[in-house]
Amino acid sequence: METESEPYVRLATLRQLHQVMADMNTARSLADTLQTVADGVVTGLGFELACVNLVRQDGDLVVAALAGNSAAEALITGRVGSRASWDRRLTMGEAWGDLRFIPHTEGWVLDEDDVPQWYTDGPAPRFEDEWHPSDRLFAPMYSPGASGGGELIGVLSVDRPRNGRRPGAWGREALQMYAFQAAIAISNARLRANMQRALVRLEREQQALRASEESFRQAFEYAPSGMAIAEMGGDQHGRILRTNDALCRLLGRPASAMRRYSFSDLVHPEDIGTLLRTSAEGGRAELRLGRRDGTYVWVHLRNSVVADAADGPRFLLTHVEDIEERKRRELQLAHRASHDALTGLPNSAELRSRLGARLCQRPQSLPPGAVASLDAAYGHGQYTEPPAAANGGYDGNGAFDGHAHPAYEGNGHGFDFRSGPEAYDAFDHHVHTVAPEGETDDGTKGLAVLFCDLDGFKSINDRFGHNAGDEVLIEVARRLTSGVRDGDTVARLGGDEFVVLADGLGRADAQDLAVRLRNAIIPPIRIDGRAVRVGASFGIGWAHCGMTADEVLKSADERMYVEKRSRPKQHRRAG
Repeated sequence: METESEPYVRLATLRQLHQVMADMNTARSLADTLQTVADGVVTGLGFELACVNLVRQDGDLVVAALAGNSAAEALITGRVGSRASWDRRLTMGEAWGDLRFIPHTEGWVLDEDDVPQWYTDGPAPRFEDEWHPSDRLFAPMYSPGASGGGELIGVLSVDRPRNGRRPGAWGREALQMYAFQAAIAISNARLRANMQRALVRLEREQQALRASEESFRQAFEYAPSGMAIAEMGGDQHGRILRTNDALCRLLGRPASAMRRYSFSDLVHPEDIGTLLRTSAEGGRAELRLGRRDGTYVWVHLRNSVVADAADGPRFLLTHVEDIEERKRRELQLAHRASHDALTGLPNSAELRSRLGARLCQRPQSLPPGAVASLDAAYGHGQYTEPPAAANGGYDGNGAFDGHAHPAYEGNGHGFDFRSGPEAYDAFDHHVHTVAPEGETDDGTKGLAVLFCDLDGFKSINDRFGHNAGDEVLIEVARRLTSGVRDGDTVARLGGDEFVVLADGLGRADAQDLAVRLRNAIIPPIRIDGRAVRVGASFGIGWAHCGMTADEVLKSADERMYVEKRSRPKQHRRAG
């Protein structure tokens, strides 16, 4: 009868398989697909119990779905069997194509392994192909495109055929075909699940990126200090791409105009080196940027590098902080430390600093033996003293004229000789300061130091008070400053003493300058409606290398007192 009805059974089975396979491919999620696979075995293939064991990422298999028995479903769903135990099962018993059948006569050895299972005992089979409750039938599911021996994605475990018999050739073929289609459905469901998770993750990342970009935009646009984004690399390196309102207000330039510049176009010419030395990542610098009105403002730059995407172009983010007020205070403090509070002239410390910068420890003249001994050590010819006419050394404007002087080695060795334990220094780029020799003007140009002491100032302080004395000092400072060249120094040494440093002068030039300055001081000074007069005594000293600043000032001071004593007391105030 089975043989006679087999065509009818095949047609009904095909219809059922078609329906359950359609259900598998229309499931909405991986979990629904797995349950549909298990249900399809029960409804379409004639088994009372079906279980889907799914391979996890670690290789073990988990009971993902079960159909046909609610008690068994509650007991074993979610439980895990090791891959080693499953590999053992899939190599035991009889191979029915890709199927694996383990009869009850062999399967008893599996009762104690770690694979979750639902089984019952029963009597021995009454005929050859009768199904025993302890028989096991497994249908491995392989990834699409691979036959048995490919990548295993799961195992269908079936039990209790409704006809009570082991599946025949058609039943085996149907189960094997069903496992193949189930593998495709599960793979597709997994792919859809992965795509859905990827889409959800991508959407979250895009939302986070949009939120981050909005936060950056608001932080950039509304930052209280200036910010700019500039290009990195390429022909347009450093070109400003974007600026915030704070930077535009600071520089007085609209955003559209700022995009035509780079920071190198805006920086003060004296600060371009500082900008070029500032590194892109984490670089910091203090420099001046140009405003639209032509003035400059002190700013503090802080750089960082940002990337547009993982492998996208990189940009330079520059934070620009206005430090004009701090710089102004620093300059004020520096000016106060180096200038006289009353007259605004350089003070004693600044005078000594400027004078010391022109002097070195090399004496103006050396004994011939010192140079000759070094010539001998280096294999040069005997040193000969150059003629006196070559002692100039300066062209009258403070520049070295290329001629040797007695302290400079005649054949161009360029060594700086010192007396004392230091022996001789290495090559020296310092332009040595020399002084005229003798009391006559020999044409030598040097650094003249004019020491000025006011005559009659004490009587003004005593008669009219210190406020009047201060006004006199301020006016004298103004007259002295007006009477010298740009580049000369007028300093207040203290009290009523002033010092003038004038480079590139001969003896006659220095004496003429002293006369001019004395004549500038003599005219009456009006204070509170009254006219007062002071005189001035000048002493002219000369600075040259080998002297200290104090020695130079002491020399000029002594000459001033000689000049003061040489004039009658009653004529000193009138000059």
